[in-house]
Amino acid sequence: MTTTDPSGRPHAVTHGVPLIASLMGLCAGLVWSFGGLFAKLATHADAWQYLVWRSIGVIVVMELVSRRRRTGFLIGRAFGEGPRMILACLSLLLASVAYVFALKNTSAANAALLASITPLIAAVIARVFLHERLTAITVGAIGVAFVGLLVMVNAGSAGGTTSSTTAGNIAAMVSSLGFASYGACVRSKPERDWSPVMPGYAIIAVVGCGAVALLEGRSFMPPPHDAALALVHGGAFIVIGTTLFNRASRSVPAVAMTIFAQTETVFVPLWVFIGIGERPRAGTLVGGAIILFAVVTKAVLDAARAPSRPSPGTVAPGPA
Repeated sequence: MTTTDPSGRPHAVTHGVPLIASLMGLCAGLVWSFGGLFAKLATHADAWQYLVWRSIGVIVVMELVSRRRRTGFLIGRAFGEGPRMILACLSLLLASVAYVFALKNTSAANAALLASITPLIAAVIARVFLHERLTAITVGAIGVAFVGLLVMVNAGSAGGTTSSTTAGNIAAMVSSLGFASYGACVRSKPERDWSPVMPGYAIIAVVGCGAVALLEGRSFMPPPHDAALALVHGGAFIVIGTTLFNRASRSVPAVAMTIFAQTETVFVPLWVFIGIGERPRAGTLVGGAIILFAVVTKAVLDAARAPSRPSPGTVAPGPA
C-alpha cells in the first residue's frame, strides 16, 4: 500500500520500520529544534525582521536545490498551480509567523510544547473538511491534551504572566492550527508535489513581514549577527530537517513519523536552556509532558488498531 511524504509524493509503506529511515526521522526533529535556539539568540531582531531573513535563507537554498535537480522555478509553481497550493502556502505562513512570534514572546518550552498539539488539531480539521472519521482515541487524546494545556496555563498564572507572554502562548497554539491546515491541504490531494509550498510561503513572509517591520519604524536589516542566525535557521535547519523528514517518510509509516517528529518538541527547551539558561517552570514541563503523552499515545493506539493504513491527522509539527 502507499501513503505520502510531507511534500505530497506517494510512496510505499513497509510493515517494518527500517533503522536508517527511523534515525533520519528522529534527526529531522533534532535538526529543526536548533532553530528555536537561534531565534532566541537573535536578541536584536524582532520577530518580523527575523522572519524576513529566515525566509530568504529558505528561498535561496530551495531554489538552488531545485535548479540542481532541474525541477523548475518553485516560487512560480507555488502561485501558478491553483488555489489549493496558495492555501497551503498561507497555512504554512501562518504557522511560521506564529511560531517565531511565540519564540520571541514566551519561553521556548511554552512555544514548543503548546505547538505540539498539531496532530490533534489536524485530526479535527480532517474530520470537518475531509470527512475523515474522528475516533474515540482521538477524542480522548484531545481531552488529555486539554488537561495539559490547563496545567501549563495555571503554571504561567501562578508565576505571573505578562501580556507579551500570553500573546506568545496564544501564537504557539495558532501555529499548530497553521501546520494542521497545511497538513489537510496535503492530505486532500496526496499525489501532488507540494514542494513549492516552502519557497512560496517564504516569499510572502519576506514581503509581508518586511512591510510590517518598516511600518513599525524598524530597519529591514537587523544586525549582521542576527541576520546570519536567521539565514542559517532557514537555509540549513529548516531545509535539511525537512529533507530528512521527507526521505524517512518514504519508508516509515506516518504514525511512527508523528512520534519521531516530537524530538523537536523535546530538544527546543533543552538547547535554549543550555544556550541561554532559560529554565522552564515545573508546571510547564508537567503540562507539556501530558500533551506529549496524549499525542504519542494516540499515534501508538492508532497504529495498533490500523497497522496497514495511515491514521487521520497524523502529521508532523513541521519546520518551524
